[in-house]
Amino acid sequence: MQTIDASYSSIPSAASARIVTVSASRTYDVIVGQNLLADAGRYLRRVVSPASAVIVADNCVAPLYSHIVAASLEAEGIRVLPYVFPQGEASKNPNELFRLLEFLAENAVTRTDLIIALGGGVTGDLTGFAASIYLRGTAFVQIPTSLLAAVDSSVGGKTAVNLEAGKNLAGSFFQPHLVLCDTDTLATLPSREFACGMAEVIKYGVLSDAALFQLLEQEDARNHLDSVISRCVAIKKDLVMADEFDTGSRQLLNLGHTLGHAVEKYSHFQISHGQAVAIGLSAVARCAYAAGLTKEDCAGRIESVLTRYGLPVHCDYPIRELCQIILKDKKRTGETIRLAIPRRIGDTFLYSMPVNGLEEFFSHTNV
Repeated sequence: MQTIDASYSSIPSAASARIVTVSASRTYDVIVGQNLLADAGRYLRRVVSPASAVIVADNCVAPLYSHIVAASLEAEGIRVLPYVFPQGEASKNPNELFRLLEFLAENAVTRTDLIIALGGGVTGDLTGFAASIYLRGTAFVQIPTSLLAAVDSSVGGKTAVNLEAGKNLAGSFFQPHLVLCDTDTLATLPSREFACGMAEVIKYGVLSDAALFQLLEQEDARNHLDSVISRCVAIKKDLVMADEFDTGSRQLLNLGHTLGHAVEKYSHFQISHGQAVAIGLSAVARCAYAAGLTKEDCAGRIESVLTRYGLPVHCDYPIRELCQIILKDKKRTGETIRLAIPRRIGDTFLYSMPVNGLEEFFSHTNV
């Protein structure tokens, strides 16, 4: 992590911003700070030169922020095309994807134009996938407006839509050209949405940063948003740069997600992603200790901090049915599946088990 570099020095909001540079198949900056939306056009001009920009946002985010981003783009001489879709996980589907693609084609968007994802994880995943396949790849920028998207889904290049069989089963790896995280947008988040983002923040602490986890135990993350978000992005950056296409160490980021995605699916997405990750994180810590895979029982501390931020740690869904959903997940490889397991706070490892042992593993303690 570093302070803003010279290429952004003339932009007013850059003085207090933080930057994390991701060097993957495309090198790009993640800029974290305040008042970034009003300067979005100036930041974008440093990395792309589009004639037109499509702003993709859901019908909740669009009225709040689209006009600010649009004004900043128009001030830079960029034509703005708004695309608004219904809020919610239900919109992350192939039908909505193709509606967006048709919109791009109808408006003669070219490969030298720009597609912007303005919103949370659903918006980023949907828009990124569309950008990756429209004209075989079109410039793409993430502007996350949720904590969950800021610390996780906007960075790293995973894009996808859901299929009937499960979450994120159709997608691609497609890195953005820039990520602008304006922490002012997080002030409008409902408490439930902020809590969902905190599930991912807590995951990063458990994963590889005991000091971050301790901060979350002792202080209110809202008072440290710029530094907390930047730290989470830096952790993810290192894993993405080491394993961009998710065949090895990047799978550590699935901590809490293997069971979490199944909980989401079983609930018909009535349980949000962040809530499901919290349940999955708690369960894998408890089950791993009960199964003798770890020597330190860290589940109590994990559950305590999850509860502190308003997140659930249990659900009453049948484990057998959850395991059947897991076995359709992309994390499965043949007859094995890898789980990310916390050895202790700040230290997580990957553990491969046969698929026929999954139900027994999660039966060691109530989910």
